[in-house]
Amino acid sequence: MHPLASAVTGVAAGAFAVLALPGALANATGLLLAGAGLAASAIFYERRVLAQREQIFAAIGEVKVRLATNAIRLDSLAQRVEQLPMSEADAAPARAAINELTAEVGLLGDLLQQVATTLADHDTQLSAAQARRNAETAPPPPLAPAPELARIAHREALAAARAEAIQAEQLRAADERAAIISTALAEGKVEVHLQPIVQLPQRRTRGYEALVRLRLDESTLLLPAEFLAIVEERGFGPTLDALVLTRTLAIARHLGSKDGGLFVACNFSAATWASSQALVTLSRILEKYREHAGHLVLEMPQRVFRALEPTSLGLLGAMSANGVRFALDHVGDLRFDPASLHDRGIRFVKVPAALLQAEAERSSIDIAAADLAAQLARASIILVAEKIEDDPTVADMIELGVTYAQGLVISPPRPVKPEVFADPEPAKSAAQVPEPEQPAARISAEILGYPTAGTSPVAALPAPPSGPAQKGPAPERLPFRAVLRRASA
Repeated sequence: MHPLASAVTGVAAGAFAVLALPGALANATGLLLAGAGLAASAIFYERRVLAQREQIFAAIGEVKVRLATNAIRLDSLAQRVEQLPMSEADAAPARAAINELTAEVGLLGDLLQQVATTLADHDTQLSAAQARRNAETAPPPPLAPAPELARIAHREALAAARAEAIQAEQLRAADERAAIISTALAEGKVEVHLQPIVQLPQRRTRGYEALVRLRLDESTLLLPAEFLAIVEERGFGPTLDALVLTRTLAIARHLGSKDGGLFVACNFSAATWASSQALVTLSRILEKYREHAGHLVLEMPQRVFRALEPTSLGLLGAMSANGVRFALDHVGDLRFDPASLHDRGIRFVKVPAALLQAEAERSSIDIAAADLAAQLARASIILVAEKIEDDPTVADMIELGVTYAQGLVISPPRPVKPEVFADPEPAKSAAQVPEPEQPAARISAEILGYPTAGTSPVAALPAPPSGPAQKGPAPERLPFRAVLRRASA
């Protein structure tokens, strides 16, 4: 329907009302009907204009798509022309024609873009004009008495000043704390605490996870949640990772001198995984300590692993070729491709125990939680249940077939003996009597600095035999908790 039809209808109805009705009522009714017709005509006209604009924008979008398609075809045609066995003289006219068509397509695209921009500007101007008209016609807010206005302004000024002072104080405190953390990091006050990873159900130690701590003073030890955000904000993430990796390699060197195939795992910040330059620096450190890389495991968040670029994947492949193993942690779902993980060097998958329990109840994944450990084991990948906080959860993990576990119920993180980071002693001469093999509990005690229960560090060392070897009683096996003592802050 044409927009003017409503106006004509309204005016005609008004004229008929004036002629048909008597007195002043006829004039009022006629004017009302005529005004309603004109208003309806204006509304219909505005809707029609908006519909036409939408059609224009849709047509412009369609033309843009066709132009892009033609540009792709022109590029393909140009490549085919380049591949044809023609002489330079024969190919020159074809190239000139293609270049001319490409220029025309680009020009048409620019013109369409200008038209779209002009229409968008017109819409913006119309919207601004409509907003101004609405603001002019809106009734002004009621004015409060002058004393009340002064009190309101005073309260608002006080509130703004108070909020500004609080914000300034928070910024100053944050800057001071960031400066203290940066200074501690620059001075190398980084500590590494180890949390055991045990094999179920015996709870025999198979490895450790290196957890970073930052020492501010004798009585202040910061956890990662208290300083990692500041470290990454200041761009010190790769520096911290290099320090942690160096200390972790020292622990790996110490584990390499013992029997039992123990390993130590550490993780890097998101900034390091996202920077090829930082990964190259860490690769050089690993290259320097290649002989100890077999006892090292690098942990990588699942979301980071899925978003790795080809350059980073190549660097990971080089690290894996040097003997470094990788672990997938911070797992958010159980959708794994074991073969693909193994091909990229993943040898451990660390899943929170709560997630395993939840998925075992829902059974909403392709691989059931009860079969996940077996599926990963077929690809030579070990499933590790982490963040275990009570013994019933340990029992649940055993039922699910999980063989490796980690958590506070097994052992909290404990500091490492300073002697572990010292340079190794020179090798003994062949004339000296070799030291007898140490039990697994003694290895944990040497790393974490806690002697076995009921013995002193000196008395625990066996004396070299002075006469014929005599078969003594078997050494008493002690539980893991008897080996460690609680670390002081």
